[in-house]
Amino acid sequence: MEKDYYWVIRGSQKKKIIKVMDKPKIPTEIKEETNLSLNNVSDILQEFKKKKIVKCLNPGEKTGRLYTLTPKGMKIREMVE
Repeated sequence: MEKDYYWVIRGSQKKKIIKVMDKPKIPTEIKEETNLSLNNVSDILQEFKKKKIVKCLNPGEKTGRLYTLTPKGMKIREMVE
């Protein structure tokens, strides 16, 4: 958990994304709120998923996937703020 926290704060893009994850969001919303490219947002969400920081609520969908923080992700978000 601590290792993942340090991993998140080392990257400014990761930090931006975790800060705006206050409720379930689709990548496009995150892109608009962080001014990052959709590719960057998607790549980071995939990394977050591997580290169990976020989970996809509708993995069967091709578009409009909804991502939310896991309890671990929420703890990291609190530490970042």
